[in-house]
Order: sequence, then structure tokens, then C-alpha cells
Amino acid sequence: MFTVRNPSFSSACAVRLGALGLVLLLGLPVRAALDEISIEGVPFRERVETSGMEFRLNAVGLLRYMTVIKAYVAGLYLGPGCDPQAILDDSPKRLEISYFYGIRAADFADATRRGIERNVSGDELGAMQERVDRFVGLYEDVRPGDRYAITYIPGRGTELTLNGVSLGRVEGADFAAAMFAIWFGEEGVDASLKRSLLAGS
Repeated sequence: MFTVRNPSFSSACAVRLGALGLVLLLGLPVRAALDEISIEGVPFRERVETSGMEFRLNAVGLLRYMTVIKAYVAGLYLGPGCDPQAILDDSPKRLEISYFYGIRAADFADATRRGIERNVSGDELGAMQERVDRFVGLYEDVRPGDRYAITYIPGRGTELTLNGVSLGRVEGADFAAAMFAIWFGEEGVDASLKRSLLAGS
């Protein structure tokens, strides 16, 4: 038979467990480990190093489709000197997206083209059309649990990786701003997701 030797300790544990259960029920971010944040059971590292640069996790968020379907979770990472309130400036940043459903490469390409068109002028789009075409050609089909990352480093360009494997890179600060505007521009994909990712902690 189990005996509780410290009632106050037991009560404190119960309170903590109850709070954790509420957080999980609401789908809010929780700290899974000392160096990870988890949302909807998907972990995001608090620090990521790539191409010799360290990025720190600003915030995570959930995108819902038709208000009830959980489409994906995302984590916004900021590099040195990147202000989340000026996210489209020429500064290092990284967006990781983990998917709950399989999606075809062609659908990513179409969504990227539409997202850029909504957020840049016709002249701006004309100046980068060839680079847009190159970037959307990098996409591959994804399965549930796969993770894309879009990383921009000034002077190096915007890199697309799938599950940690580089698929290619496209040059230009203007192109990077157009890509990240898909989520953070005036006509971003989802206002709630944008607020969550820019909020920070």
C-alpha cells in the first residue's frame, strides 16, 4: 500500500499536474525540456545553429484550417539583430513548420505563388519572378510529421530544408521579405498565427 509521507508535497504536485493538464487541453505551448518548447506535442528547440549562425526561438503557433482542423504548427526563430516587429527587414530569421497532414509539392508551389502575389506589388513580383520560380521548384511532397524550414541569412539568401536536408537557396533580401510576408505581411496567411509567432515570450 502506498503511503503519502508529505501531504503538502502531494498537494503541490496535484496542482502542478492539474495546470499541466489544462495547458495540454488548451493546446498551449509547454516546456518539454530545458532546451525545447512543445506545442500540440511537437517540439521546437530553443536554439538552432545553421551556417555558423545561432537562431533563438521567438514563439510558436498553431494554424487551424476552417477553425477546427489543425493544419500545422510553426516556430519563428530570430538571428542576431532581428526585431520581431520588423520581421521583414534585411535581418536573419528562420521559420520551421511541422505538418499534421500530407501535402503535395504542387500545392506548396501554388500557395507560395499566391502568398507572394498578395503581399508584393506587380513591379516587385516582376523583378523576382525567376527566383520565385526557382524556389517553388525546390518543394517536395511531405508526409505527416515532416518539417520544412525557411532560413534567411543576409548575403547568403533564403534556404529551404526538409527534415534538416537542404533543398536549395535563392538569393536576395527582396525575395526573403516576399517569402516571409506570406506569414507576416499585411495579407498574411492567418492573423492569429502571425500574432502568436511575433509575440515572443
